[in-house]
Amino acid sequence: MTPPNPGRRTIAVVLAAGLGTRMRSRIPKVLHPICGRPMLGYVLDVAREATGTTPLVVYSPATAVITEAFADDAEFALQDEPRGTGDAVRAAVDALPADVVEVLVLSGDVPRAQVETLVALLEARRDDAAVMTLVAVDAIDPTGLGRVVRTAGGSVDRIVEDKDAEDEERIVTEINAGLYAFDGPWLRSRIHDLRPSPTTGELYLTELVALARTEGRLVTAIEVEDDGRLTGINDRSQLAQAEWDLRAELNLAHMRAGVTMVDPSTVYLEPTVELATDVTLEPNVILRGRTSVGEGTVIGSGSRIEDSTIGHDCRVVASVLERSEIGDRVTIGPFAHLRPGSIVGDEAEVGNYAEIKNSRLGVRVKQHHVSYLGDAEIGARTNVGAGTITANYDGTRKHRTTIGEDVFLGVDTMLRAPVTLADGAKTGAGAVVTHDVPAGALAVGVPARIREPRRDGSGSGTGTPGQATAGPEASADPPPPSEEDA
Repeated sequence: MTPPNPGRRTIAVVLAAGLGTRMRSRIPKVLHPICGRPMLGYVLDVAREATGTTPLVVYSPATAVITEAFADDAEFALQDEPRGTGDAVRAAVDALPADVVEVLVLSGDVPRAQVETLVALLEARRDDAAVMTLVAVDAIDPTGLGRVVRTAGGSVDRIVEDKDAEDEERIVTEINAGLYAFDGPWLRSRIHDLRPSPTTGELYLTELVALARTEGRLVTAIEVEDDGRLTGINDRSQLAQAEWDLRAELNLAHMRAGVTMVDPSTVYLEPTVELATDVTLEPNVILRGRTSVGEGTVIGSGSRIEDSTIGHDCRVVASVLERSEIGDRVTIGPFAHLRPGSIVGDEAEVGNYAEIKNSRLGVRVKQHHVSYLGDAEIGARTNVGAGTITANYDGTRKHRTTIGEDVFLGVDTMLRAPVTLADGAKTGAGAVVTHDVPAGALAVGVPARIREPRRDGSGSGTGTPGQATAGPEASADPPPPSEEDA
């Protein structure tokens, strides 16, 4: 593919003023997503790559929301009252800088157009010194579509709409795909000469072919295969077909790069997902956004992962991960939920019905069963007992829980934040911890009292509420907990 000629000022004009009534939606057609991204985004990408400049998008009052959605990706021109493709290009030409020498015109509802096609279109116009070059498709079924009628020499003589075609013209299978390259000064000089159709009152861009022919100017066409890539999206069924086609392309590319998909038809990937070699995706998995998965990791059936990073040799089964970071050799699930801000260290284990939010789990932490860790820091090798909950919200503010290394949390432990459990601390089953627990100490009861663990680790020593007993010479009892602490 030849890169854009840096000596030329070429700008792509993208037509996006139509609301798309056949979509039956309050959302402008070009904002409907394909594989997680508005279809207009794909068109802007290829337009920018083919020209080397920022595209100019034509919008209408009905589609003004696209100026917010793509404020950083395009310039905009307003078509006050949509009156056809010719009127849309007129609005664009009036907004173009004076130094533009070449104009590429695309439709915002053709998201699968390829950069190679656009570059070939531009190069053909330049090579032929044509004022206008268009893309033609040899259609399998041209019914209802505008025919490209050529001269004996192969240039374009006219474009005939199906309803206006004669019998011999309907035999032609070459159709107009709606992609055009124009000589900029010529387009600027003739766009205002278009006249409304006596039937619809609209201005048709294809009438420029007739204007060029009356001047004896050359109009050419390049022909591409009818592979569906240049089919416009007008309704929900075509939207679904485009989604299916793009997803199939993405999955095929990943499989050829070394990813195993047990059933590719049930794997949903977005274009921004990155997969290393030897990743395995089981049936019915969804990976969205800025997600990356490391080598050798298995994403098990029923998993949905969004904007997350997963290390190598992990296993995630039937779980949901959102904006989280997972280390290497980690196991997650089934039925775990990692909410935004979750960070899980290497070789950690997150099991059944475990939920994590805005928390960091250290190396080899085990959180196996039915528990919630929110706004917490959990040190290496800590064991989180079934039913453990960090009570991080007091009704007004969120508070953090800090748990050290090698901590053992008994079944049904409740940690009322803010609270800190130092390295090696333990809690008994059902403990409600409202005060900090010193290193190596044991907290039991409701509210939890600190007991000195026996040497055999059973924890049946004596202690006082809310205070560690560091040894035989424990200090005096602290004041009783306040009403708020109770």
